[in-house]
Amino acid sequence: MSSTQVRSETATEAPRARTVDMKLEVVVIPVSDVDRAKSFYSNLGWRLDADFAAGDDWRVIQFTPPGSGCSVIFGKNVTAAAPGSAQGLYLIVSDIKDARDELLRRGVGIGEVFHDAGDVHAGADEPYLFGRLRVSGPDPDHRSYRSYASFSDPDGNGWLLQEVTVRLPGRVDADHTTFTSSTELATALRRAATAHGEHEKRTGQHDADWPDWYAEYIVREQAGKELPS
Repeated sequence: MSSTQVRSETATEAPRARTVDMKLEVVVIPVSDVDRAKSFYSNLGWRLDADFAAGDDWRVIQFTPPGSGCSVIFGKNVTAAAPGSAQGLYLIVSDIKDARDELLRRGVGIGEVFHDAGDVHAGADEPYLFGRLRVSGPDPDHRSYRSYASFSDPDGNGWLLQEVTVRLPGRVDADHTTFTSSTELATALRRAATAHGEHEKRTGQHDADWPDWYAEYIVREQAGKELPS
């Protein structure tokens, strides 16, 4: 069985029974200079949630990326991990170019966009793309999960932007489609508008029920189901 088959079967497997919700809340980032790290993550435009200290021996800072349900924390005596050892930290974006351009405007050193070109052995310096091949530029077909751009914080903790517009089947509950920001919803509406324009061209007439068409398109896209035509 190939790794592609494993991913496909895992992605579409339905849960056997409803379980207790377990929401990932925090990821710990090991840093050497707390104030330097605070300045860096603040400059990314992330929300500062907390900066607590207890004397000179303990300090914890929490930031949350825009639209994220999960936060990061770092500080003094928060973790024994070596500074810079956190790698392959994914940040999902709906438009890789816009996200990269914003980081560049903020003065962040971020690499060029590249895409995943298939199941081949990658070098040991690409742990978050193990078994994959990097090719310069975004995915030619603009497929979800294929386009990336990477950057690091001052300690070398590695972050990866990944463009996702359509989720794999089973990844999103179609009955509970949600958007974490107005920007994410607006991007989904633009994609629906483009698809709906093609729909009206095919039918040769104006669709008076376009709000229903938009809603069905967005929900199906989020859930990875077949899109309306």
